[in-house]
Amino acid sequence: MNIQPRPFDHPDAVKLNDLVQLEYAERYGDEGDVTPLDATMFDPPHGLYLLAYDEQDRPLATGGWRSQERNAEGYSDGDAEIKRMFVIAEGRGRGLARRILAALEADARAAGRTRMVLETGDRQPEAIALYTSSGYTVCEKFGHYRAYDSSICMAKPLAGPS
Repeated sequence: MNIQPRPFDHPDAVKLNDLVQLEYAERYGDEGDVTPLDATMFDPPHGLYLLAYDEQDRPLATGGWRSQERNAEGYSDGDAEIKRMFVIAEGRGRGLARRILAALEADARAAGRTRMVLETGDRQPEAIALYTSSGYTVCEKFGHYRAYDSSICMAKPLAGPS
């Protein structure tokens, strides 16, 4: 498996984003995640977007983080928000999400972020299990979906650099 940084608007990232949007729409019966995102939000050092490729250079998984500071949507200073964690069906069960998550946490920590945060939903039990087993706990709601009953927000403190 080969994990590479890519721009959020890279063709492979767009392809996987389209697939995750279809999955969100199917699970929640809506148009998918409409959180406003811009490719520059993931530009280092204020973010990072990763893609995992198989041996044939096919994109299998994606995930990114973007910097957040205290604002009206409930973020706190020093937050790094995880966005678009997704593994295509054929890539599941290989530990790709866990590897991408660890890489995102390490990068956000190195960038001086103090807390990793994410929004997920109650119809994504696999995501909830991954984050819980990785040390995330439910926190006060923030972000675009903070008023939705189905929204679950989680956080994990990022320790200082090793």
